[in-house]
Amino acid sequence: MASELNGQNVVVKINAIYSSLSSKEKAVADYILKNTQEIIHLSITEFAEHASVAEATIFRFCKRLGFRGYQAFKIALASELVEPIKNIHEEIKEEDEVVTLAQKVFAGHIEAMKETLNLLDAKVLETIIDVLGKATRIDFYGSGGSSAIALDAYHKFLRTGIHCNAHSDGHQQIISAALLGPGHAAIGISHSGSNKDVIEALKIAKANGAVTIAITGHYKSPLSKEADFVLYTTSRETLFRSEALASRLVQLSLIDVLHVAVSVTRQEQTLGNLQKIREAISIKRI
Repeated sequence: MASELNGQNVVVKINAIYSSLSSKEKAVADYILKNTQEIIHLSITEFAEHASVAEATIFRFCKRLGFRGYQAFKIALASELVEPIKNIHEEIKEEDEVVTLAQKVFAGHIEAMKETLNLLDAKVLETIIDVLGKATRIDFYGSGGSSAIALDAYHKFLRTGIHCNAHSDGHQQIISAALLGPGHAAIGISHSGSNKDVIEALKIAKANGAVTIAITGHYKSPLSKEADFVLYTTSRETLFRSEALASRLVQLSLIDVLHVAVSVTRQEQTLGNLQKIREAISIKRI
């Protein structure tokens, strides 16, 4: 669609069709026009809550504008509002020297780490660790950039002796979820909390009796609705930029927390496994 390809004149188009909108669609349009800068930072769930409309109404509105969905609409809107360089990183400027770029990137990561640590709910974290420590199987789901996080989690949790898997393919995720049951855990990872494949996998896993856990950066996201427990991350990244930067690091840090804590609860088995792994890996080194 033309408007989706060039991302031009989104606000102009909203004004042009405003008179033909239904009352609910006008509520969506009004919120966008009054909060244009804010919209690009909101998930569809957050938008719906702020504007007091249904998510389906927002989706239909975006389709009426000529977009495939809400995410495509936000990308087009951001292309009008956001300086192009900000799509690479929020804080940088064209004239920044490389050392300044490094300082800003590191500062953003450090701030995201601190903010995520402050978001941790001790009771939720303790419950998740207890669930994982007793689980006989843990499956990790992540698509796109989050697939690397799921694979890292699998790599770490192998050491605990718990049977685990990591899946990035949408079909494999739902097949895996369909085979889970009581005593198993499924962990879905998505910064936006809006990835359809991960959401569906967690939904199926939950229906089959597995405990579901989400790692996401957005409250009341579709993913968090399908999870029994949620660990929230934070970063100053916006949803119009698909490449995860700081959010990736805080997700990895949360996985490290879970791995270390579960390893402590399964200390004897984990230490025995670590010794076996070191002996096996030693033959791979010169």
